Amino acid sequence: MKKFWKNANGRLKTGIIMTAFFFFVGFVIYYIPHINPFTFNTYDKNLPPSWEHWLGTTAVGQDVLWLLIEAIHNSLSIGLIVAFLGTVVGVFVGLVSGFSGGAVDRALMVVTDTFVVIPSLPILILMTALMKGSSTVILMALVLAMFAWAWPSRQIRSMALTLKERDFIHTARFSGEGTIQIVVTEILPYALSWSLSNFMNATLSAIASESSLAVLGLSPANLISLGNMIQWARARNAIMAQRWFWIGSPILATMLLFIGLFLLITGYNDYMSMKRGR
Repeated sequence: MKKFWKNANGRLKTGIIMTAFFFFVGFVIYYIPHINPFTFNTYDKNLPPSWEHWLGTTAVGQDVLWLLIEAIHNSLSIGLIVAFLGTVVGVFVGLVSGFSGGAVDRALMVVTDTFVVIPSLPILILMTALMKGSSTVILMALVLAMFAWAWPSRQIRSMALTLKERDFIHTARFSGEGTIQIVVTEILPYALSWSLSNFMNATLSAIASESSLAVLGLSPANLISLGNMIQWARARNAIMAQRWFWIGSPILATMLLFIGLFLLITGYNDYMSMKRGR
């Protein structure tokens, strides 16, 4: 770990620190016992920041700080679930498709290309409309994950096509190993570095997608997320009322989270390029 930190570039270190802060807020501080921040009229309305309410309260009597902590938790949870499902399914489909070839490859690529060319925004709008304003973090993540696996599958297939002709693959095949066993034990280790980079990028993309839907008023109304928090503040005229802590805190948190993930992704890619160049 010390060697990794010593060799890591500045962007990677900054990205790790910023991302770790949000994970600490979303998955450690979040579990401190507190009142449900979504409940209306829990506190007096439009209170300024104080020791009791660090970021004040909303126009419907919610504590802004705990609302923000809940939003960070849910947005990160959505991003991580979508990234996990998209990366696992995409890598598995891509490796099997590229290594198998023939009819299996053609069938899987037809399905993959279908999800690549389908415009995701209209489908996401339709799916959120079918939820009728009520959803959970898991359900929202599953909806977003529908479109998170296709591009990774395409990219990892190209890697599989180059690896399948290597001598160690022929040796494994002649030794009696099956297709799935070869994919998991021989090819997958070469894809792990790329998979981690894709996982981080997919997390960022999923949070951005959910936030975009929320700001457009298309995310489920009962889901506390960074995007919905911005939308609620905008809908209740927080800007006109100059409630800057209410609308500014989720905007600033979203910006810092995106910057942290971006620095983490680009810094990690540069770090891996430096290792490969040694």
